[in-house]
Amino acid sequence: MLDANLNKEQVREAYRKHASTYDIWSSLTESKARQRCLEIADIKDGESVLEVAVGTGILFEKILQLNQTGRNEGIDLTEQMLTRARSRAHKSGVSDYVLKVGDAYHLLYPDNSFDLVLSNYMFDLIPEKDFGVILSEFKRVLRKDGRIVLVNMTKGPRWFNAVWEWLYKIRPTLLGGCRGIELSPYLERVGFEKIRREYLVQMSFPSEVIYGMKP
Repeated sequence: MLDANLNKEQVREAYRKHASTYDIWSSLTESKARQRCLEIADIKDGESVLEVAVGTGILFEKILQLNQTGRNEGIDLTEQMLTRARSRAHKSGVSDYVLKVGDAYHLLYPDNSFDLVLSNYMFDLIPEKDFGVILSEFKRVLRKDGRIVLVNMTKGPRWFNAVWEWLYKIRPTLLGGCRGIELSPYLERVGFEKIRREYLVQMSFPSEVIYGMKP
């Protein structure tokens, strides 16, 4: 696994710059994995759902459509991304939601607050040494039998998948600081159960979708 080459402030700055074009990138390389994330999450209307790193709100808008009578919260490091997410959420027609600046390292929610925690393309920005810290926070805010569904850039088996790691080595900001990771073992270490992983590829960009449950 390559090291994370951008610190938190550099990540924030990269996504300030990418906010206006991120949706194009996402539709080309990430939309397939995001859709699978929703399918695996199997949201039931009336649940309490938290999305960490909402970005421009692509997934959050769909969460609102599926969970119109539930509790929907989302956080992101970058106000520029949240501005776009709020606009998208407003157009959904659902009014009961919260979108705010927040930090995955320190979730400002009580223990046992949510039925489901989702995060797309965040752990691939984070140093490997911090994976357990953040996953433990996710686990803390989940209720018993609560679910976690995560999507990350991962390492692909074909030679052409490696072009993305090559780009990351040359200039990590081109990929918003993302590099290929494999997160499943870390879920097991912090105590998640029923862990399963799926691999998907879109435009040669490799992603993993991971499910786990809090016992």
